[in-house]
Amino acid sequence: MAITSRDVARLAGVSQPTVSRALRGDPRVAAETRVRIENAVAALGYVPSEAGRSLVTRTTRRIGIVVSDLTNPFYPHLIGPLHDALEQHGYRMMVFAERSDSQVSIEQLVDGSVDGVVLLTSSVGSPLPHELHRRRLPFVFLNRESGLGLGDAAVVDNEQGGRLAATRLAELGHRRIAGIFGPQTTSTGRDREMGFRLALADSGIGLPPELTRRGPFEFDTGYRAMQELLALPTRPTAVFCGNDVVAIGAMNAALAQDVEIPADLSVIGFDDIPMAAWETFRLTSIGHNLEKMAAAAAGLLVERLAAPDAGTPPRRIVLEPHLVERATLAPPRA
Repeated sequence: MAITSRDVARLAGVSQPTVSRALRGDPRVAAETRVRIENAVAALGYVPSEAGRSLVTRTTRRIGIVVSDLTNPFYPHLIGPLHDALEQHGYRMMVFAERSDSQVSIEQLVDGSVDGVVLLTSSVGSPLPHELHRRRLPFVFLNRESGLGLGDAAVVDNEQGGRLAATRLAELGHRRIAGIFGPQTTSTGRDREMGFRLALADSGIGLPPELTRRGPFEFDTGYRAMQELLALPTRPTAVFCGNDVVAIGAMNAALAQDVEIPADLSVIGFDDIPMAAWETFRLTSIGHNLEKMAAAAAGLLVERLAAPDAGTPPRRIVLEPHLVERATLAPPRA
């Protein structure tokens, strides 16, 4: 038979409501009484019911994580640190997969099953942040932003990352440089492209439409785009990709046509996922600290949950990117 809080109360010599108050940290419970209850809990091996605790405290200690594509290697490497950061604050995660053919319903998030939400894959202008704000459910953007000015955010400086990539390619002497960017409907796709274009312009290098491609942050985007770029009468000598997965797709397409990397084609990705460092790829990438970004997002959300009605304006933590140079960069052939 399962041990209940009433069993704990009998052993500790207190009432069942006193046990409930002690277990949720109520300061009105005397220290001596708390010790007796804790000893009884340990002796009986009692595990408090999360559902019962939720009814009393009106909290679930659960955070909803909204992500669009768990098959993308980037997101598991971000969700891991996010899980650890939330766990340190006493919260558990519930993952909601947001797909183009089956959008996450706002009712799934506001039915009382979660205390707050982390948005990993918001598109610019997405209605979800607006609905969460309207329903007064605390949330935070992680990695991407919606552009609506709602909600706290922890992101990398994507524009600066694009600038770093363009500046390095220009320093190596490349002049015919291509870009395979992410969707303009995402802050990451938009800002990385913007920074890249601006830095190229500063170096006196243009980025003509023929050398520009866009698509989802997927392997196939890089593969197909590189096939098209290599079919041009004059091929590019370098390419900047919207993320590492796109870059790996581009590298595979180039190698399939016997294009040598980096002798014939230099490649830079973005995010520096662990796969980028594999000996097979040794991909140069724009890196940033995923653990720090996840911890920042968790901290922002927990602070908001602690004072949901404080009325403080949305806060934004921006991490600095850096170039991680490996084996996919070289000056263009003479």
